[in-house]
Formats: sequence, structure tokens, C-alpha cells
Amino acid sequence: MASPEVADVAVIGGGPAGLAAAAEAKAAGAGRVIMIERDERVGGILNQQVHDGFGTKVFKEALTGPEYSAIYEDRVNDRDVETWLKTTVTQLTKDRVLTVRSQKGIQTIEAGSVVLAMGCRERTRGAIGTPGTRPAGVFTAGAVQYYMNVSNLAVGRKVVILGSGDIGLIMARRLTLEGAEVVCVAEILPQPSGIAANLVRCLEDFGIPLYLSTTVVEIHGKERVTGITLAEVGPKMGEKKGTRRYIECDTLLLSVGLIPETELAVDLSLSTNPITNGAIVDDSFRTSVPGIFSCGNVLQVHDVVDYATLEAEKTGAAAATWAMTGVLPEPTINITAGAGLRYALPAKISGEAAVDFTMRPWKEEHGKAVVFRSGGEVLRRLKMPHMEPAGMIRVRVGQGRFGHVVDNEITVSVEVAE
Repeated sequence: MASPEVADVAVIGGGPAGLAAAAEAKAAGAGRVIMIERDERVGGILNQQVHDGFGTKVFKEALTGPEYSAIYEDRVNDRDVETWLKTTVTQLTKDRVLTVRSQKGIQTIEAGSVVLAMGCRERTRGAIGTPGTRPAGVFTAGAVQYYMNVSNLAVGRKVVILGSGDIGLIMARRLTLEGAEVVCVAEILPQPSGIAANLVRCLEDFGIPLYLSTTVVEIHGKERVTGITLAEVGPKMGEKKGTRRYIECDTLLLSVGLIPETELAVDLSLSTNPITNGAIVDDSFRTSVPGIFSCGNVLQVHDVVDYATLEAEKTGAAAATWAMTGVLPEPTINITAGAGLRYALPAKISGEAAVDFTMRPWKEEHGKAVVFRSGGEVLRRLKMPHMEPAGMIRVRVGQGRFGHVVDNEITVSVEVAE
């Protein structure tokens, strides 16, 4: 085997987070930055998202996915980041040695720091255990998006969608505009999984019904899907008797959640959050293993790509600083998600700079506030007229607030607005 390549920063993944992290690492002073992408092009999921709405936070204009991706691809190229395409990382050690496989064969990279930006994959029929036969015509939402937007292929004419995730909602509109009939969307939870704006412009505007607390209990068909059976579910997700109904269709589209691509991190024994399934990180996006950083959808699933890239830019800059100096602010303040919140990120902070916290509520809330407390005293209170599990909450807390922290502990909770 040839001598190992040596890089200051290695970024695994060339999607929106990887692109932003790599570009910013180079801008922050890293000498050699290598971005590794297993596909034949960078951009990830953005390449097949031809609708607009990207970039409203970062660029103050609505861009399509490919347009948004192209901006960051240009930054990577302009800053001389090395992009290794059609290259798969097969192993990563705690000493930041990467083994990669490509058409060139097996290579190793010794990195000063590593950024995990591998993104997510979709849950499939097998992952959710849907009963029934195994005919053609069952797709994930992302697969349908790729077939239609990249390959210009139709997937069916009469479609049922299971799950109200954002990509599924967007594809309900896309399928309708292309002439297919979207019979309905079924959601197993009592509330939608996608953001409210997509519910309006993708379902309500096209008269597509949404059935909550409802799931597919059987798939029918031999060669091709001929229909599905829906049933209502109770609070414990058990099927309600007497609620089954058959719906004729030739396609079932699944939009039932995302799974972080964490396989590479398993051997590292990273500390992980059981809610996000991503790494536990501090405000520099360091994981529990020195020199290993994490950002983007492999860390937490984002509903707005702008926030994923802003997060990744901070990660790339921190990774560059670590690689060049071995020093970052020490995180001494613990952050705990309290009542009403599924999680809060980061889990530790240094208190030496402002922090952009991200979090999600357990349920839909109105007229509440997100409150940061330490020692019983309020450090920051932000009124939130509306909160929903599908929408990530992002709150900036200024550095001056951390001077009042007691016993290095802060709890973030949902409380009644004052």
C-alpha cells in the first residue's frame, strides 16, 4: 500500500454540510483540506430538489436545491479544497486515520481533524415492518424525487403517501403537477411530521387529504401494487378495531423518517444522544473523541438547509483551529433539555462566545416561551407564538448571559409565556 496521504482536515460527505464545512475549514487557515464523497458529484440531496425555498436565511433569496449547492461548490473549488469523488470511507480510527476505497484502490489518510458530515438515509418498508406482499411500486420519497427530478421518470399514476415528512409533502405536490393522482397522505402520529408551510402549499392547495393517527397495515398486489389497507391507531400505536379501509392505488410512497449515517462512528464509541441518534457535541461541534467533529443531518435532522450549512461552517472553522493549534475553548457548562423539549444542542458550552442553540419540542405548543435557567434564575427567555415537533427551534444566547451561570448548569425548557 502506498504511503498515507496527510491532511489538516478531512471532511466525510460532500452534501450541503460537508461542502460548507470544507470551505470554511480552508478559509479558517487549514492547509490541506480533503472532502470525501462517495457519489459522482457533490451536493447530496440538493441535486434532486428542484423546488425553490433554499437560501432564504443565508442569501436572503429563494433558490432551488441545485442553485444553493452550486454556490458552496464554487466556494470549495475557489478555496482549493481537494474533492475526492466516488470514494468511500470504509474505516475511521480514533487517531483520525481514514481508510478509503475508490477506483484508485485502497488509500489511507492521516488527518489532523475529521468532520463527520455523512447526512441521513431514508427509512424503508423493511425498517418500519409494513405487512403484505412484496410487489413493485413501493418507494421512499427521496427515491421518487430522484426518479422524477433527475432521471425524468414517472413512478405511478395513483399514489398513496405514508408519512407527512417534508420531502413526502413536496413530492405530493410534484406528483400532482406531473399528472398523477395523490389519493391521500396518512400519518401515524397525531400531528404532521412536516412543517406547516408545506402542509398548506403541498396538500391543502391541491385538495389532498391528510389522515392523522393512521397507517398502512397491509400492502396488496402480486407483480405491482394494486392497493393498500389503512387503519387508525390509538395512543399506544395499536390498531383500532373496525377502522380498516381499502384504497386502490398503484404506488405507495414512504416518507417515514430519516436515519443518520452513523456506521463509521460505531468503532469510535462516540457518546450519542438517544433522541437524535447523533453525536453529543459542544459549541465547537466536537464529539467525545478528540479531533472528531460532527455537523449537518448526521448530527441532527434539519428541516432548513440554511441552518445545516451555518452549523457546518462553525464546525469547519473549529476543525481547522484544532488541526492547526490543538486548542479550542474548554466546554465547562452543561446544557440539559428540560420540560417540553426532546433535546437541546449543544450539550456543553464554554461560555466564551454567543451560542446558537437548536432544539425541538415534544408537541405542538402555542403562546409559550423557551426559557434558559441556571440556579433558578432566568438567563434568556424567548416568546414562541407557535412551536411544533416538525420545526427546529433556533435561539441565540449572547456571551454576556453566561456570566450568571450557577454551578456550570443550564436547563432549557418550554414554559408559559409571561
